Amino acid sequence: MKPLNNLMRKLVAAFLAVGLASSAMAFDLDSDQPITVSADNARLDDGQGIATYTGAVELAQGNTRLTAERVVLYRSAEGLNRIEANGSPARYQQPVVGGEGETDARARNIVWSATDKQLIFERGAVIEQNGNIFRGDIIRYDTEQRVVTAEGGENSGGGSGRVEMIIQPRGNSSGSTQ
Repeated sequence: MKPLNNLMRKLVAAFLAVGLASSAMAFDLDSDQPITVSADNARLDDGQGIATYTGAVELAQGNTRLTAERVVLYRSAEGLNRIEANGSPARYQQPVVGGEGETDARARNIVWSATDKQLIFERGAVIEQNGNIFRGDIIRYDTEQRVVTAEGGENSGGGSGRVEMIIQPRGNSSGSTQ
């Protein structure tokens, strides 16, 4: 069983390294491009450094997009340090760096933490990239160590409850990320 676990780790790392490594910061806080936010409602608590957006929320920076029903931005003295998005599902999209296509990730909860150096997709996580698909109840990406971990969930009748991957043959680039 251990060789299969090692193989699975290598496959997961190979599949996600390109997409999530480019997504490691979710939004590039060192970029000259601003992050724009639009929503139906906003509540800004400057004293706490918390901005809460609800209703068809859209965050964008260049070609990187996050859409959700609710997004909370946390700011410290150093600047933006955490983004929490919730939706049915929340969706994160970013072009693949140095390649064609885009990373398209969906989950009920998406959390980016600069402090923890983590990008987390929770509750029904699906990540697609060039026809490759990775599913799990929770998918975590350590942006510093570049390590991906995934957990299955309970079998609720909508799937096996296990972590699942579909990896396209090398020459197949016809995958869609819809």
